[in-house]
Amino acid sequence: MESRIRHMLETSARLLKLLSLLQVRRDWTGPELADRLSVDVRTIRRDVDKLRSLGYPVTSLPGASGGYQLGAGAELPPLLLDDDEAVAVAVGLRTAANGTIAGIEETSVRALTKLEQILPTRLRRRVQALQMHTTPLTAAGPTVDAETLTIIAAACRDHQQLRFTYAPTQGEPSKRLVEPQGLVHTGRRWYLVAWDVSKEDWRTFRVDRITTEPTLAARCTPREPPAESLGDFVSRQVASNVYTYQAVLTIHAPLEAVAERTSPVSVSLEPIDDHSCLMRTGADSLDRIVFHLLFLGFEFEVHEPAQLAEHVATLITRLQKAITVQG
Repeated sequence: MESRIRHMLETSARLLKLLSLLQVRRDWTGPELADRLSVDVRTIRRDVDKLRSLGYPVTSLPGASGGYQLGAGAELPPLLLDDDEAVAVAVGLRTAANGTIAGIEETSVRALTKLEQILPTRLRRRVQALQMHTTPLTAAGPTVDAETLTIIAAACRDHQQLRFTYAPTQGEPSKRLVEPQGLVHTGRRWYLVAWDVSKEDWRTFRVDRITTEPTLAARCTPREPPAESLGDFVSRQVASNVYTYQAVLTIHAPLEAVAERTSPVSVSLEPIDDHSCLMRTGADSLDRIVFHLLFLGFEFEVHEPAQLAEHVATLITRLQKAITVQG
């Protein structure tokens, strides 16, 4: 009897480890799994059949050596998460409950409630500590529909064109046909980076300004992305193109020091040397740009636009007069 119980425990532990392996990599060959679990290939076949009987959709891969893949089923079977993964999921759900995706808050709370019910005490305490000692600083901003994000993400993955109506900051809404590259989330807003078919150029679209549910169109050949980092591309676009005034300046400070005092959604930085960097930024008024530059606390040179250099000179004269009057 004791031997039988020990055998059952060993089998259960092996099944859990097998499931964990299938979850962390897309596909495995039979010999690879057998080697990782220190059993023979025949045992792997039996264990896979047991997982299937428990509702896990493990599919067999063709080939001389055979293989296995954990696919999507009609129902969601239990997931195996290690300690750090479980805490990360819980924290992510808490964040989503107060996020910028419309309609996902209630769903996130329900999922979080289910997860916390099964968390071991040690993990529940870690999650609760994060919750108790973290104060989110949220700013009012537009929300986006979760279904819209899902459609866009799937189109990016499957290389399919999207059709939608877009309402820009200025001008009338227009119908767009794009080849989506990826989504970028700045913390407050969601942006879609895509190749605009009619404009024949890369464009950045604020997802909350997509006024109709995107529809899938024809498949497209993947393009070389507009930048190595889509985040950097969106930063450059948002920092200048959407504003009335776009400024280009040299900041006499290391890029790392300037980055600590700026936001990637308000400025774009490029290194010049170890002691200076090129900044691109924008605003709807020259006063805002000057205030932002003074707040940085570094010396700077204005390259563009000419109105900004003239405005800085005007402010200097005004301040000098103020000092003279005070004296």
